[in-house]
Amino acid sequence: MTPHTVSGSRGLLQAEPLLFEIGDVHRTGVDLPAPKGVDRLGGLKRKAALDLPGLTEPEAVRHYVRLSQKNYAIDLGLFPLGSCTMKHNPRLNERLARLDGFADLHPLQPLSTVQGALELMAELAHWLMELTGLDAVALSPKAGAHGELCGMLAIRAALEARGEAETRRRVIVPSSAHGTNPATAAACGFIVDEVGATEDGHVDLEEFKQKLGDDVAAVMLTNPNTCGLFERDVKTIADLVHAAGGYFYCDGANYNAIMGRVRPGDLGVDAMHINLHKTFSTPHGGGGPGAGPTVLSQALAPFAPVPHLVRRDDKSLALIEHADDASSAPFGRMCAFHGQMGMFVRALAHMMSHGADGLKQAAEDAVLNANYVLARLKGHYNAPFGDQPCMHEALLDDSTLRANGVETIDLAKALLDEGYHPFTTYFPLVVHGAMLIEPTETESKRELDRFADVMIALAERAAAGDSAFFKAAPQHAPTRRLDEVKAARQPKLRWKPEEASARAAAE
Repeated sequence: MTPHTVSGSRGLLQAEPLLFEIGDVHRTGVDLPAPKGVDRLGGLKRKAALDLPGLTEPEAVRHYVRLSQKNYAIDLGLFPLGSCTMKHNPRLNERLARLDGFADLHPLQPLSTVQGALELMAELAHWLMELTGLDAVALSPKAGAHGELCGMLAIRAALEARGEAETRRRVIVPSSAHGTNPATAAACGFIVDEVGATEDGHVDLEEFKQKLGDDVAAVMLTNPNTCGLFERDVKTIADLVHAAGGYFYCDGANYNAIMGRVRPGDLGVDAMHINLHKTFSTPHGGGGPGAGPTVLSQALAPFAPVPHLVRRDDKSLALIEHADDASSAPFGRMCAFHGQMGMFVRALAHMMSHGADGLKQAAEDAVLNANYVLARLKGHYNAPFGDQPCMHEALLDDSTLRANGVETIDLAKALLDEGYHPFTTYFPLVVHGAMLIEPTETESKRELDRFADVMIALAERAAAGDSAFFKAAPQHAPTRRLDEVKAARQPKLRWKPEEASARAAAE
């Protein structure tokens, strides 16, 4: 059991109640004069106190510092989440994103005042097209799923231009796809048709062939796939879907594993989103800000959404904001404004500081690190596809642990006590009890060995039959083990004073 302390703190990790529990509605850390002038709120003026807790300045600082200590972060240690690519963000990129002229842009500024920003966007677009071997790029999508939507809407527009939108309704999606793939296809009005996988984790090519027909609009394929494997039949799949009159959408979430080594355009890809935060190192998580540019083939380039970035005769840059003003046939627009400038700056800074050879090495190092972790762990855990090299992430499962009463979730909780954020649990869904680990290219061998040593020690403890240890974990985290089903179904999203809660219960 965790030792009890009078304060509730544990060593240097301070206990910290909710802001509402320590604040006082009658005080605050600042003094504000009463507002002067005409009241413009009319009947909307507040008649009662706001009832928000106030703190002194030192109390406010300590509150948020203590909360920050309860979070795990890439700056604290290895973040082994598979599929998410949680890697170090170079501080150079952060510094450049804060430069005047980038950090303080307003989307409604006159184009003459933002030529530098437009030049940066043009350069970023050039790099993305060069790296992928594709012909156009839409910079405005805000994240991966938004980029997927962009690509699939371009495919739908191309089918409409061919007069086949009503007859080509079916999209083939592998069973191991990211959940956003079938959701996006359905949102665009397509019918999702699932194709299974072979025992070695790849798309079942023979089943795929049987699904082809004149009603197929596209295939949505992730490569490398969500099992961390390169789809060896990808070019054949592309050729087959093209021969059937469909398009090839590639989920680019795992592009960081093949960047600089493979050009998706050479594989027959027609559309692919790129998660700038995964591939080119920008802040990840928390709901944004994000960017998921979509690159398009020559066949789909005419349907790229506005705004379009164009160069005028005087070499200045402009944005074509309306579809009617474009020389092509845009399907529409994805959002009110062009994109997230901070993400563009960080991504281009990452590209230019690495160069083409450095980006290639980053992909190679990501694959090397994942294979090293797999090699160290597959003798202690079951690796369902461990007889072949992985790409950027190593996939394990809990099949060897379950005989001793330990499951994936138990191992994840035990990792918290060891000071690590857990790996991705139970994904991909095609592997029961999956444990997906992505070390990324920014981890050193020392850090990889430290993590592997912990994983091996936990496997040995499970093999010894100490299931009680795992079921009680975490012991040292700020919050003990939760009833996760209840937390998901009955979340407490609003704080109420104890007296109010007691009164409500009595009533």
